[in-house]
Amino acid sequence: MATDKSAREHAQRLITENRKARHEYHVLDTWEAGIALLGTEIKSIREGRVNLRDSYARAQDGEVWLMNVHISPYSHRGYADHDERRQRKLLLHRTEIRKLIGKVQEKGLTLVPLDMHFKNGRVKVTLALAKGKQLHDKRETLRRRQIDRETQAAVKARQR
Repeated sequence: MATDKSAREHAQRLITENRKARHEYHVLDTWEAGIALLGTEIKSIREGRVNLRDSYARAQDGEVWLMNVHISPYSHRGYADHDERRQRKLLLHRTEIRKLIGKVQEKGLTLVPLDMHFKNGRVKVTLALAKGKQLHDKRETLRRRQIDRETQAAVKARQR
Protein backbone atom coordinates (compact mmCIF):
# COMPACT_ATOMS: atom_id res chain seq x y z
CA MET A 1 0.00 0.00 0.00
CA ALA A 2 2.75 2.47 0.91
CA THR A 3 4.44 2.11 -2.47
CA ASP A 4 1.16 2.79 -4.31
CA LYS A 5 0.66 6.08 -2.46
CA SER A 6 4.25 7.24 -2.99
CA ALA A 7 4.03 6.28 -6.68
CA ARG A 8 0.85 8.36 -7.07
CA GLU A 9 2.40 11.33 -5.27
CA HIS A 10 5.47 11.08 -7.49
CA ALA A 11 3.33 10.76 -10.62
CA GLN A 12 1.51 14.03 -9.87
CA ARG A 13 3.91 16.94 -9.26
CA LEU A 14 2.82 20.58 -8.90
CA ILE A 15 4.48 22.99 -11.36
CA THR A 16 2.80 26.27 -10.46
CA GLU A 17 -0.28 27.53 -8.69
CA ASN A 18 -2.54 30.51 -9.29
CA ARG A 19 -2.85 31.70 -5.68
CA LYS A 20 -4.60 34.89 -6.70
CA ALA A 21 -7.49 32.90 -8.23
CA ARG A 22 -8.80 31.55 -4.92
CA HIS A 23 -8.63 35.07 -3.46
CA GLU A 24 -10.44 36.71 -6.41
CA TYR A 25 -13.08 34.03 -7.13
CA HIS A 26 -15.51 31.59 -5.51
CA VAL A 27 -14.63 28.19 -6.99
CA LEU A 28 -17.81 26.32 -7.94
CA ASP A 29 -16.47 23.30 -9.84
CA THR A 30 -13.13 22.00 -11.17
CA TRP A 31 -11.94 20.00 -14.18
CA GLU A 32 -8.57 18.59 -15.15
CA ALA A 33 -7.51 19.29 -18.73
CA GLY A 34 -4.48 18.55 -20.85
CA ILE A 35 -2.75 21.29 -22.86
CA ALA A 36 -1.49 21.28 -26.45
CA LEU A 37 2.11 22.57 -26.13
CA LEU A 38 5.15 23.04 -28.32
CA GLY A 39 8.47 21.32 -27.57
CA THR A 40 10.20 24.45 -26.25
CA GLU A 41 7.18 25.19 -24.05
CA ILE A 42 7.26 21.81 -22.32
CA LYS A 43 11.01 22.12 -21.75
CA SER A 44 10.53 25.56 -20.24
CA ILE A 45 7.70 24.25 -18.03
CA ARG A 46 9.98 21.45 -16.80
CA GLU A 47 12.39 24.23 -15.73
CA GLY A 48 9.47 25.78 -13.80
CA ARG A 49 9.35 28.95 -15.91
CA VAL A 50 5.58 29.41 -16.14
CA ASN A 51 3.21 31.97 -14.60
CA LEU A 52 -0.58 31.61 -14.31
CA ARG A 53 -1.28 35.06 -12.85
CA ASP A 54 -4.06 36.93 -14.72
CA SER A 55 -4.73 33.92 -16.94
CA TYR A 56 -8.17 32.65 -17.91
CA ALA A 57 -9.85 30.21 -20.27
CA ARG A 58 -12.32 30.98 -23.05
CA ALA A 59 -14.71 28.66 -24.87
CA GLN A 60 -15.07 29.44 -28.59
CA ASP A 61 -16.14 27.38 -31.59
CA GLY A 62 -16.58 24.20 -29.54
CA GLU A 63 -13.04 24.37 -28.10
CA VAL A 64 -11.57 25.72 -24.87
CA TRP A 65 -8.49 27.97 -25.06
CA LEU A 66 -6.13 28.96 -22.26
CA MET A 67 -5.31 32.66 -22.54
CA ASN A 68 -2.62 34.92 -21.07
CA VAL A 69 -0.43 32.17 -19.56
CA HIS A 70 3.20 33.27 -19.57
CA ILE A 71 5.70 30.50 -20.45
CA SER A 72 9.22 31.93 -20.65
CA PRO A 73 11.49 30.94 -23.55
CA TYR A 74 13.52 27.78 -23.04
CA SER A 75 17.02 28.60 -21.78
CA HIS A 76 18.91 26.22 -24.15
CA ARG A 77 16.88 26.91 -27.28
CA GLY A 78 18.45 27.08 -30.68
CA TYR A 79 16.47 28.47 -33.59
CA ALA A 80 13.11 27.17 -32.26
CA ASP A 81 11.15 29.62 -30.16
CA HIS A 82 7.56 30.21 -29.05
CA ASP A 83 5.39 33.23 -28.30
CA GLU A 84 5.33 33.60 -24.51
CA ARG A 85 1.63 34.48 -24.18
CA ARG A 86 0.07 32.61 -27.10
CA GLN A 87 -3.34 30.92 -26.88
CA ARG A 88 -3.06 27.26 -25.93
CA LYS A 89 -5.73 24.69 -26.65
CA LEU A 90 -7.09 22.74 -23.68
CA LEU A 91 -7.78 19.06 -24.25
CA LEU A 92 -11.17 18.07 -22.84
CA HIS A 93 -13.87 15.59 -23.80
CA ARG A 94 -16.66 16.95 -25.97
CA THR A 95 -19.26 16.43 -23.21
CA GLU A 96 -17.10 18.37 -20.73
CA ILE A 97 -16.73 21.22 -23.23
CA ARG A 98 -20.51 21.36 -23.73
CA LYS A 99 -21.06 21.52 -19.96
CA LEU A 100 -18.47 24.28 -19.62
CA ILE A 101 -19.96 26.34 -22.45
CA GLY A 102 -23.43 26.03 -20.92
CA LYS A 103 -22.24 27.10 -17.47
CA VAL A 104 -19.99 29.93 -18.70
CA GLN A 105 -22.92 31.51 -20.52
CA GLU A 106 -24.59 32.01 -17.13
CA LYS A 107 -24.12 35.51 -15.78
CA GLY A 108 -20.90 36.20 -13.91
CA LEU A 109 -19.19 32.83 -14.34
CA THR A 110 -15.70 32.43 -15.78
CA LEU A 111 -13.05 29.75 -16.30
CA VAL A 112 -9.85 30.22 -14.31
CA PRO A 113 -6.79 27.92 -14.13
CA LEU A 114 -5.99 27.06 -10.50
CA ASP A 115 -2.76 25.15 -10.99
CA MET A 116 -0.54 23.38 -13.49
CA HIS A 117 0.92 19.98 -12.66
CA PHE A 118 2.53 16.89 -14.15
CA LYS A 119 0.42 13.75 -14.12
CA ASN A 120 2.19 10.64 -15.42
CA GLY A 121 4.65 12.77 -17.36
CA ARG A 122 2.02 14.99 -19.01
CA VAL A 123 1.18 18.59 -18.20
CA LYS A 124 -2.34 19.09 -16.86
CA VAL A 125 -4.24 22.20 -15.78
CA THR A 126 -6.85 22.28 -13.04
CA LEU A 127 -9.56 24.49 -14.52
CA ALA A 128 -12.18 26.05 -12.23
CA LEU A 129 -15.63 27.35 -12.97
CA ALA A 130 -15.64 30.44 -10.78
CA LYS A 131 -17.69 33.45 -9.81
CA GLY A 132 -15.97 36.74 -8.96
CA LYS A 133 -15.86 37.79 -5.31
CA GLN A 134 -17.03 41.18 -4.13
CA LEU A 135 -14.67 43.32 -2.04
CA HIS A 136 -16.50 42.48 1.22
CA ASP A 137 -16.14 38.74 0.44
CA LYS A 138 -12.38 39.18 0.03
CA ARG A 139 -12.17 41.02 3.35
CA GLU A 140 -14.19 38.26 5.04
CA THR A 141 -11.83 35.61 3.65
CA LEU A 142 -8.78 37.50 4.95
CA ARG A 143 -10.45 38.01 8.35
CA ARG A 144 -11.33 34.30 8.63
CA ARG A 145 -7.77 33.32 7.66
CA GLN A 146 -6.33 35.66 10.32
CA ILE A 147 -8.63 34.21 13.00
CA ASP A 148 -7.61 30.66 12.02
CA ARG A 149 -3.94 31.65 12.26
CA GLU A 150 -4.42 33.17 15.72
CA THR A 151 -6.34 30.10 16.90
CA GLN A 152 -3.58 27.76 15.68
CA ALA A 153 -0.96 29.90 17.46
CA ALA A 154 -2.97 29.84 20.71
CA VAL A 155 -3.40 26.06 20.56
CA LYS A 156 0.30 25.60 19.87
CA ALA A 157 1.28 27.92 22.74
CA ARG A 158 -1.10 26.11 25.12
CA GLN A 159 0.42 22.72 24.24
CA ARG A 160 3.87 23.88 25.28
